[in-house]
Amino acid sequence: MRLGMRMNKFLIGLAALAALAGCGGSGEQAAGGDKPKIGFLVKSATEVWFQQEWKFADQASEDLDFELIKIPTPDAEKVMSALDNLAAQGADGVIICSPDVKLGPAIVAKCKSANLKLLSVDDRLVDANEKPLEVPHLGISAYEIGKMVGQAIVDEIKVRGWNMSEVGAIAVNLDELETARQRIDGASEVLVAAGLDPKRIFKSPWKTQDIPGALDAANITLTQHSEIKYWVAFSSNDDGVLGVVRATEGRNIPAANVIGVGINGTSGVDDFKKPNPTGFFGSVLLSPRKHGYDTCKMMVDWIKNGTVPTKETWTSGILITRDNYEEKMKEEGLL
Repeated sequence: MRLGMRMNKFLIGLAALAALAGCGGSGEQAAGGDKPKIGFLVKSATEVWFQQEWKFADQASEDLDFELIKIPTPDAEKVMSALDNLAAQGADGVIICSPDVKLGPAIVAKCKSANLKLLSVDDRLVDANEKPLEVPHLGISAYEIGKMVGQAIVDEIKVRGWNMSEVGAIAVNLDELETARQRIDGASEVLVAAGLDPKRIFKSPWKTQDIPGALDAANITLTQHSEIKYWVAFSSNDDGVLGVVRATEGRNIPAANVIGVGINGTSGVDDFKKPNPTGFFGSVLLSPRKHGYDTCKMMVDWIKNGTVPTKETWTSGILITRDNYEEKMKEEGLL
């Protein structure tokens, strides 16, 4: 009899613990509960942009009192392993910039099975047909950013008094990434509208997403079109444009004959600091603060209060050059 009473108390205790565990794992956390755990996965821990996103995510974790788990995921295997890792740690949500947006369905399925809330940042997750998935997303208005790049180039062409018939454009591109395509298309549209012959826009495939890879891509185009006097350059980020600039320098093309405008406002800043101007004229400064801090804030609100982030949130940018980069980057907390 006494053993039966003890067994009943034991079972009641287990039921109570199970109920508590169910509250913690169901999604929304009660006020005063454990700290939320949020994973922040990026496709490259060495790129300045993602380092800055993590910097502001760290700041958010201190301000908003949650545990941040930062994991670099450069390939599909690392993504799946990281999601398993987060599930094992009892994480509540994950913010991800995937190395391959077509991993979307696999990422969604893994998060669903692990009860992880999912928010994509920078690059939007898509299905096998490249259709955006129903996942909350904070991204960059890529086409509009591209148009800003194109307009900055057109404006500087006018300042320098170049004849558009003597201008060639190198677009270091990543066709497999929608965001990159949109940036290239936006810039190209503005240049063509300003009078540049579409046949003089040379798309140079970017095999490795770094400056040496962009340099190699640009060298092929420069070799094929040595007759062109003036060059403009654009890409999906600063590194793509810097590769073109380095290639023109290697061929002794004067910096005054080159106008390169990047995107991100990160690695290109080193050229602004050089004593003499290079062919890297400017960059559209994006906001890693919004992409790092605001995504975390959205996720915390979702976990604690059940407030689902809006399906699409888009950010814009600011043109920076040697003349204003310090002022603008200080405003963004980057200097």
